[in-house]
Amino acid sequence: MKHTFRTLPILALCLLSALLTAQSSSVPASRLAHLRHGINTSHWFAQVYDAKGYSKEHFDSWTTADDIALIQRMGFDHVRLSVNPQPMFRANQADQIPPEYLNYVDAAVKMILDHGLAVVLDIHPDSDFKQKLASDDATVEQFADFWRALARHYAAYDPEMLFFEIINEPEMHDRYRWYGIESKLATAIREGAPKHTILATGAQWSDEDNLVFLEPLRDSNVIYNFHFYSPHIFTHQGANWGVNYWHFVKDLAYPSTRASAEKAAEAVPDAVNRLPVIRYGLDHWNAARIDAEIAQAAAWAKRWKVPLLCNEFGVYRAYASPQDRNAWIRDTRMALEKYSIGWAMWDYSGSFGVAVKTNGKAAPDEATLGALGLRLSAGK
Repeated sequence: MKHTFRTLPILALCLLSALLTAQSSSVPASRLAHLRHGINTSHWFAQVYDAKGYSKEHFDSWTTADDIALIQRMGFDHVRLSVNPQPMFRANQADQIPPEYLNYVDAAVKMILDHGLAVVLDIHPDSDFKQKLASDDATVEQFADFWRALARHYAAYDPEMLFFEIINEPEMHDRYRWYGIESKLATAIREGAPKHTILATGAQWSDEDNLVFLEPLRDSNVIYNFHFYSPHIFTHQGANWGVNYWHFVKDLAYPSTRASAEKAAEAVPDAVNRLPVIRYGLDHWNAARIDAEIAQAAAWAKRWKVPLLCNEFGVYRAYASPQDRNAWIRDTRMALEKYSIGWAMWDYSGSFGVAVKTNGKAAPDEATLGALGLRLSAGK
């Protein structure tokens, strides 16, 4: 009996070790190799502001085969394809995805794959949908039904080239509720597509703060992702969404300087909002600071032995100087690569774009492309 009591703790430790080993990442290195340098195709199947709306006319014209060919020529290896589920979400029959609409998504996925690019299928709903997830268990259950059916539809696609991202920026303040929801959704995806890799994220805005709160899901074939726009006061200066006072901030420099910040703060009418602008100038935002921020996400991934992506980062083009914008992009990209974190810039030809579209034709911003460590190859 004495011998048994001595042995039980050892057996328990062995069992715990086996369980932990079983949860180690099983994502093949070959799949991660397809997710090193990506780009987001915004406003195509999600956040559609085109007057045509979510229509065949819009889908066929917003992003074309020429655009995908240009993305391939610019040196990107994958596309993060954002898809709003709401236009094809049938209440209480969420597993019955309208075939006609799904055909539009299929055509986009095929077009990207045909150019040798991997696809991250990013489910990217509007905020009202996410608010329902935060408060209504029935919506969570239906969303799981939707994901199970969607994953089953794509289960025959090559798992080396197609990836499933559970949701973009959950906007959920309750981190514990989000962890439970994400676990349920990942299980539904796995039931529909046993072999494909899933992308999971932290609560709220998918930032590194919420990433480091997470513990890995009970699924080893998962890549974790976060978004990086720090500091927002620089990357979103002049933006008329998000925090209200951002739209007053213009010509804020990077790396941060006290003089630039104090000058920019003069345009902000409320003292409580001028203060964070002034503080930006005192906070030493430079390559070393960005590295230190991203290092925290990298340390979390190392602790849990899981692969990590940053599938959104970028700077709003309208009011940042091109030189400073590209310096921030370069410093962020280099920090990500230092820690072997694959990335996808936001975005292709939108307001953060690596290309600028005029009359439907895209032209690469070669300085931004250089900041990403890429270059345009010869071709049509």
